[in-house]
Amino acid sequence: AERMIEVAQIVCAFPENAPALVLSAMGKTTNNLLAAGEMALKTPAKEMKDLEPLQAIVKLHMDTMDELRVEDSVREEIEYLLGELQQLLSAISIMQELTPRMRANLVSYGERMSTRIFASFLRTQGLEAKQCDAAAIGFACTDEDYEAGEVLPETYPALKRALTRQAGERGYIPIITGFLAKGKSTGAICTLGRGGSDLSATVVGAALQLSEVQVWKDVDGVLSADPRRIPGAIPVPFLTYEEATELAYFGAQVLHPHAMRPAMDSAGALSVRVKNSYNITAPGTLITQTRAASELYVLTSIVVKEDITILDIESTRMLGQYGFLARVFAVLNNHKLSVDMMATSEVSVSVTLDPVKFWDRELEDEELQALSEDLSQYARLNVKKGFTILSLIGQSAEDSSTTLHRAFHALDQAGVNVVMVSKGASKVNVSLVVDGEATDSALEALHEEFFSGRPFCGYEAKPCTADFDSN
Repeated sequence: AERMIEVAQIVCAFPENAPALVLSAMGKTTNNLLAAGEMALKTPAKEMKDLEPLQAIVKLHMDTMDELRVEDSVREEIEYLLGELQQLLSAISIMQELTPRMRANLVSYGERMSTRIFASFLRTQGLEAKQCDAAAIGFACTDEDYEAGEVLPETYPALKRALTRQAGERGYIPIITGFLAKGKSTGAICTLGRGGSDLSATVVGAALQLSEVQVWKDVDGVLSADPRRIPGAIPVPFLTYEEATELAYFGAQVLHPHAMRPAMDSAGALSVRVKNSYNITAPGTLITQTRAASELYVLTSIVVKEDITILDIESTRMLGQYGFLARVFAVLNNHKLSVDMMATSEVSVSVTLDPVKFWDRELEDEELQALSEDLSQYARLNVKKGFTILSLIGQSAEDSSTTLHRAFHALDQAGVNVVMVSKGASKVNVSLVVDGEATDSALEALHEEFFSGRPFCGYEAKPCTADFDSN
């Protein structure tokens, strides 16, 4: 309830604008929904109402409605959705099945309830607000993967039709479910991947041809490093689309990796601003197609991606023959593995991947063994676990000689050995792999080297003082 009141205050702080809001689920609702689904497989249907995650969801939403004094009609809607949610969990228990399609449907309840509650709260405060389910207003996506759908082109004109005020129509604030869409071929509820509300927001912005989309988080924009690891991390005032995309892909939690695509497709017409809901007057980070180069800082941010596995794949039968890499990547494709980094030679290739993205931790060794068997006809696989990728992001990363010289010098002084190096084709990313145990010392050394407290593009570098929880 407290956070919803704060969001309402943000809306009221910009009376000159007519905002459209994209909302996520409340608190830990999405995590609790996923946990409830897994527990339902091991729980008799008649005991479903006693599931701890379900009880937490019910309590959070009922308490929030009580505190915000929502309309009676909305209370009835939420109670109905909570009952429907329990029925779905009972079905999972009875069927002993939790498919991706069922899981996408399951997690949708968080956004469907939060948007209804918030729209009702705004109305009780005298604001015209209307809850909008994403699927109902035109969000359409592919449904080959129900949990990571790709937004389809027809979404944009459909959203414009649904959200553009008609002549004589009374204005209202649309409160849109983030993260969700309707599968094109099945009509089923799909999700856009974890954190997909950022993508939903930029899609809406592009559809309505807006000049700016604001993404409100709990930090003063994008920071030079994770402030939980580097207390002296500083806000970055400007980023390009390309820099923001690299940051998101390599582990920064501020934005969804695909959120920049609608802005990129707008040919620079749409900018994205990341702001702090706890500090609404802070300028945040403005993300645009281009930005002025910094004369003081080589980089904009350093991102950490931990628990990485390295696969060293050495050719045994294809020395000097073409087709080795093609066969290797065909095997990776068959196992549905996406590679983060790669280093190659004539007879070997090393790649990094994050196993948790593809397999349950319990199945990791089994899956790696299957991968090794498939490669064994023409290659030998050596698996090394427990590494960390440190990605150095910034336009000046294009001058990789200078960046690498400074990075290696800093790491050498800190006694950290670099296992693997990759220069991104994007030209704004240089990535280094180090032993996981050296993560903190490596990050501290690199941050000290590249962000030593000097001004950034005219902004005074001030440490971030936000209070972060574990989410």
